[in-house]
Amino acid sequence: MIIHVKCRQFLYTLKQTSYFCFKNVESYPMKSIIFSLLIAILSINTSIAAQGSVDAGKGKAAMCAACHGANGIGASDAYPNLAGQHADYIVKQLAAFKAGTRKDPVMAPMAAGLSEQDMADIAVYFASLDRSGNTTESADDSAGTTPTTTAPVAYIANASAGKNLYEFGDVSRSIGACIGCHGKDGNSTVLIYPNLAKQHAQYIEKQLHAFKDETRTNNFAMMQFAGSMTDEDIANIGAYLADTKAVANVKAKPLVAAVPVSAAALAGKDKAAMCASCHGADGNSPIAMYPKLAGQSETYLTKQLLEFKSGTREDSVMAGMVAALSEQDIQELAAYFASQKPTLGAGSTSEEGKKLYYSGDAKRGITACIACHGIKGKGMPKAGFPAVANQNADYLISQLTKFKSGARANDRNSMMANITKKMKAHDIKALAQFMATMK
Repeated sequence: MIIHVKCRQFLYTLKQTSYFCFKNVESYPMKSIIFSLLIAILSINTSIAAQGSVDAGKGKAAMCAACHGANGIGASDAYPNLAGQHADYIVKQLAAFKAGTRKDPVMAPMAAGLSEQDMADIAVYFASLDRSGNTTESADDSAGTTPTTTAPVAYIANASAGKNLYEFGDVSRSIGACIGCHGKDGNSTVLIYPNLAKQHAQYIEKQLHAFKDETRTNNFAMMQFAGSMTDEDIANIGAYLADTKAVANVKAKPLVAAVPVSAAALAGKDKAAMCASCHGADGNSPIAMYPKLAGQSETYLTKQLLEFKSGTREDSVMAGMVAALSEQDIQELAAYFASQKPTLGAGSTSEEGKKLYYSGDAKRGITACIACHGIKGKGMPKAGFPAVANQNADYLISQLTKFKSGARANDRNSMMANITKKMKAHDIKALAQFMATMK
């Protein structure tokens, strides 16, 4: 879909406004809502309005060769490889340099005189080049440039650890998995997200640090993720992406921190006896119409119990069960069920559901579930978004249907209502079946 300049300007204004709100709101739940909206906004796949020409771009790209090489391979580790990069992404960044929303003292004047057509031509030229750097051009095109000397560092980057973080993120620190946007081994299938494979480690690290310290502010999701990364995390990801084949045989594993059983969870175990008939003694309901509570976040469980008690979430059975519970009872029950391990779900594999979960449906305005519920369906505990992986499919269908009809309306800012009202019954069934099979 071609998005014209005014539309792109509108999206930019919307992103900037959302970012201002995010920075100036102290309430964590409200920040979570705003952050989810930012993810949705950033997921809009805009493409260039001008149609680029490879032949025209080759001539215009000559001015880029000193830093980025005639073959699109950066002349030093400080400059990014552009060969084989998505044209849409290159245009987006050139426009950001020109507008000043992405700041760089070298790139700003280089982009200042470029028209939209120039940007499109340059972008498709670099996109047409071999990412390996193979070219028939002269090897002397970058002669005269001064190589950048990298200062020695005390930390030796661990590419295997970088692969783990890239593929799984770290839920405990609210770091999303990079693979969701940038693809397996850094090969993005989404045109507005850059390919990262074979990129210079130093350049990757530079950009992540810029997002972390907010000197680069043109991608709010990246600022959120990088802001939670340590210097070691950043170095590890840089090392991994510089040569993904070096650790191709290393199986990535999610970072799992040991979770001590809290006093609240121990106290909640006895109180949970009254919940066992519907939800199971350990929170793994044997009855498909009732939800599994095992492994669900304390934040989410506490919110739901409080809202059953207040009537914000309506359910005749649960209202009676929670009526006599104190806030301490609710916190202890939530802590207990959160400490339990969920059993595997019993859904059916659904390609339709998988597509909706990971990509949504832009034509119908259905936001991808991955934005709030994570690449593995584990949710975002600190933000209060629930885990959906391994959940009973019948329960998921009933809740999505209730959001759609308005029978359930305790979602923040009506996010679930706005999404499900655009879904058909077969969409809901397919999505529920897929989420139930997630591990």
